[in-house]
Formats: sequence, C-alpha cells, structure tokens
Amino acid sequence: MPDPFLVLIIALALGFGLVNGFNDAANAVAASVGSRAISPRNAIILAACFNFAGAATGTAVAQTIGKGILVPEVISEFGYLPVIAGLGAVIIWGSIATRYGVPISLTHGFVAGLAAAGMALAGSGAVVWGVMRRILISVAAAPALGFAGGFALMVILMWALRHRAPARMRVVFSRLQWLTTAFLAFSHGSNDGQMPIGIITMAMVIHSGQSGLWERLSIANPETWWIIAISAAAISIGTAVGGWRVIRTVGIRVTALEPSQGFAAQFSAAAVIEGASRLGIPVSTTHCASAAIMGVGATRRLSAVRWGVARRIVIAWIITFPVCGGIGYLIAWLLKSRF
Repeated sequence: MPDPFLVLIIALALGFGLVNGFNDAANAVAASVGSRAISPRNAIILAACFNFAGAATGTAVAQTIGKGILVPEVISEFGYLPVIAGLGAVIIWGSIATRYGVPISLTHGFVAGLAAAGMALAGSGAVVWGVMRRILISVAAAPALGFAGGFALMVILMWALRHRAPARMRVVFSRLQWLTTAFLAFSHGSNDGQMPIGIITMAMVIHSGQSGLWERLSIANPETWWIIAISAAAISIGTAVGGWRVIRTVGIRVTALEPSQGFAAQFSAAAVIEGASRLGIPVSTTHCASAAIMGVGATRRLSAVRWGVARRIVIAWIITFPVCGGIGYLIAWLLKSRF
C-alpha cells in the first residue's frame, strides 16, 4: 500500500504547480496581451508550452528548495510535516490572491511557509539562514533589476528608433513579442516551475531514505524523469487555464503598453529570472515581470503608471511572507500536536 503522506504531498505539490500557473500566467503573457501584440488565447498556449520546457530544464532551483531551506535534522525528525504545512500555506494564500486578481510571489510564499513550519516544529535553528538571506535579498534585488532593466532598455529603444515610422515599429515589435513571451515563459518554468520538482523529490527522499536521489534527478534518468514530467505538466496546465484577473491587473491596469514596451518589459524580466535560475536562486517572477512593466511605463512619464494599482501589488508582495509564514506555522503546530 502506498504511503498516504507521500501521496498527499505529491498531490499538494501538483496543486501548488497548478495554482502557480493560475497566478503566474500573467507574468509571461500580460505584456503581450496588454500591448495587443498577441491574442490572449495564443499567448496562453505559447506560455504553457515554454513553461513546460523551462521546468524540464535544469534542477538548480529545485535543489535549493528541496534541501536548502531546512536543516537535514528537521526533515529526518519530522518527515513530511513541514512540507505539508508549507504547501498548505501557499495553496491557501495563492488561491485567495488569484480569486481577487492580485499577483503574488508563490515562490516566496512557499519558502516562508516552509521556514515557519520548521520553526514551529524545532525552533529557529531549523532554518538554514544563509540560504534564507540570499532569498530575502532577492526579494528586493529582483524587482529592482526588473524595473531598472525595463526602464533602461526602453530608453535605448526610444533613442535608437526615434526616426523610424511608429506604425512599422509596432508591427515589428508585435512579432518580436512572440519571442519574448516564449523567453519569459521558459524562464518562469526554469525557476517557479521547479518548485514542485523540489518538493516531490524531497518527499521521495524522506520516503526512501536515499539522499542520493538528488544527484540522480534528471529528465533523462529513468528513475526520476516522472517527477520532472508531472511537475512541468502541472504548471503548464495551470498556465493554460490562465489567471485572467491577474493578467488584467498586470498587463492592462498597471499602465498602457505599446508592443515595443511589452518587448522591453518581457526581455528584461526574463533575463533577470533566467540568471537567477542558473544560480539556483528562487526569485519572484511576479515581482520581476510586474516591476519591468512599471519600468517601461515610467519612461513616458511617471504618471503613466497607475501607482494606486502598483501600490496594491507591492503591498501583496510584502504581506505574502508574514501571511504564508503565519499559516505555515499554524498548520505545522496543529500537525505536531496531532501526530
């Protein structure tokens, strides 16, 4: 008979991937939909395909999530409990945020829920604070780089193309946005898409006691390919369904976008996210993409950005850590008292 806790964690991890796709669908497609370069249906299909490709490529972020947040002793002693609590926290908060059209960082939500769950079970010594510091730094650095990159690239494009016919440039950048939408979706998959991979692999290590499974984790390995395949499929299906309220918030309500601006925002955000993925740092694709859109909007004039909407997004980013941490702590405390 299969281990019921293992089955539960796999189900929750796939649910996390689905919710991630629902909410973070906006990251890859909002700029192209907002600039009217690609139809919503085509943008979602393109993003779903490249999300899958990104999630199936590399495991650096999965390794950080699965064995970098909590010390091994906590996993050995409490097994599945902190993982269940962290997943429960981010699924609850992610579902609420998506319901109200608020883009949040599901990556950071899970990290906060998992870390707080570990503290509820074993105190502050349960957390690998060196890794947590890197992640916390990325909370500020990633959106700042996204905003600055979007602003700078848009200024360069405006100067380089100042003598070109606007109508012609609109057509060119509408086509180029197919490439940047694919690039941003791929980078999203290679970062956020690896979250379920790390969670399921961690659960499999707990179940089997084989820590060497991390070294064998690969789409080409007959022992572990299914972990990557089902995780990539979950986030792609979530993206295909699409979080339409979030897409409307990020792509339309933050600022009005032209195709060249959508191109600059998507390229800048994707470059930051992909760089972080190669370093194994889980960053918020939501933060990067939303900040890059704000950056390109600010090149026209500061008033071009609807700062009221932007403020609402930033508040949601900030409260994600304490909300998910609190929910994760509570769930872990209840599980500890029960089991």
